[in-house]
Amino acid sequence: MANEAYPCPCDIGHRLEYGGMGHELQVEHIKAYVTKSPVAAGKAVIVIQDIFGWQLPNTRYMADMIAGNGYTTIVPDFFVGQEPWDPSADWSTFPEWLKTRNARKIDKEVDAVLRYLKEQCQAQKIGVVGFCWGGTAVHHLMMKYSEFRAGVSIYGIVKDSEDIYSLKNPTLFIFAENDVVIPLEQVSLLTQKLKEHCKVDYQIKTFSGQTHGFVHRKREDCSPADKPYIDEARRNLLEWLNKYI
Repeated sequence: MANEAYPCPCDIGHRLEYGGMGHELQVEHIKAYVTKSPVAAGKAVIVIQDIFGWQLPNTRYMADMIAGNGYTTIVPDFFVGQEPWDPSADWSTFPEWLKTRNARKIDKEVDAVLRYLKEQCQAQKIGVVGFCWGGTAVHHLMMKYSEFRAGVSIYGIVKDSEDIYSLKNPTLFIFAENDVVIPLEQVSLLTQKLKEHCKVDYQIKTFSGQTHGFVHRKREDCSPADKPYIDEARRNLLEWLNKYI
């Protein structure tokens, strides 16, 4: 993901060699990866991709982790068939590429996925988790859809020119201290606005020494120093979902 001040998207990091526990299917006009938990008990989570697309093994690994904790999870193709960002592509073309993939214009796809979860999976309590581009999408959805019981936005860009604080339900924001695409000034602005105006529960956590993508794009064994932060962020994600869904 990138912002106006730093127009270079993030590196893909470690691409996991992971096959997945779920399966792909068609949900109305979009494809999706679904993992059903035998103990979901009416609970589901939508997992929103980063710029590298819905088929990135890392994202499916995170969805399966969530499913293993009692949720039906679904990773829809929010690019609706358009190609994800290719890490070998010319970075200078990224801003134009991004214009055709607006993280705040996914309501049609979200509505389709919600129908599927309610009608086909009997989901009654639904949350949403997103990474990078998907983190921005989660922020948008938590300001618009009251039916999401909880949201987790993980290193999603914060727009200071928009209404960023009118959350409808509890939202956890996870950021990295050394994130070159999300300046700490943006995190501070979000913190200030939520403190002044937000009427629901929220939490903002910034992880020391970490970089963009650390929650889902770093292998746990990549660095002994990073592992505790990766584990803590994933644990916080699950605790937030468990608390509110």
